[in-house]
Amino acid sequence: MPGIDEKLTFRPINIAVLTVSDSRGLEDDKSGDILVQRLTDYGHNLADRAIVKDEIPAITAQLNSWIADEGVETVISTGGTGVTGRDVTPEAFAQVYEKEIAGFGEIFRQISFKFIGTSTIQSRATAGVSNGTYLFALPGSPGACRDGWDHILKDQLDIRFRPCNFAELMPRLREHLEAG
Repeated sequence: MPGIDEKLTFRPINIAVLTVSDSRGLEDDKSGDILVQRLTDYGHNLADRAIVKDEIPAITAQLNSWIADEGVETVISTGGTGVTGRDVTPEAFAQVYEKEIAGFGEIFRQISFKFIGTSTIQSRATAGVSNGTYLFALPGSPGACRDGWDHILKDQLDIRFRPCNFAELMPRLREHLEAG
C-alpha cells in the first residue's frame, strides 16, 4: 500500500512558485498563496516566487532563470493551462523541457474529475524536467492548486513516500549532463 515510510528522514526541497496571470498581483494571488502555504507547512523551502504575464517569452525567461539556479530544485506554476488564446503555459514549459512527465497531466485530470467532472478536460496541466529541475504546471484556480498539491505533489516530493517518488530521483536527474 502506498504511503509514508516513517523510518526514513524527511528532506525539504527548495521550491519556486510561479503564477502566470495578466491580472493578478501578490496581494490577490490566492492560488500562489495556497501553494506557498502548503509547501511550507509540509516542511519544504520557498526558494522564490514570481508573477509573470501570459506570454511565452516571460514564462520561459523565468523558468530558465530558476532552472539555472542551483538553489531551486522544483518549480510549481499556477495559471495559463486552459484553452483560451492567452493560455500559453504548456507551450512555454515544453520549450524548456528536456523530458516531459506525461503521466502528471493525466493523473491530475483523473483526480480533478472527482471534483469538477468533465470540466477537467479543459486543463492542460503538464510537467517535465530540465537541468535537474522538476517543473510542474497547474491550472490557475485555488481548487486545482489544492488538488495538485494534496493528491500528487505532496507525496511525490516527499522522499519518504513509497513505493517510489520524484524526490529520491533528484540526485540522478543530471546524469546525462555529467556523463558527456
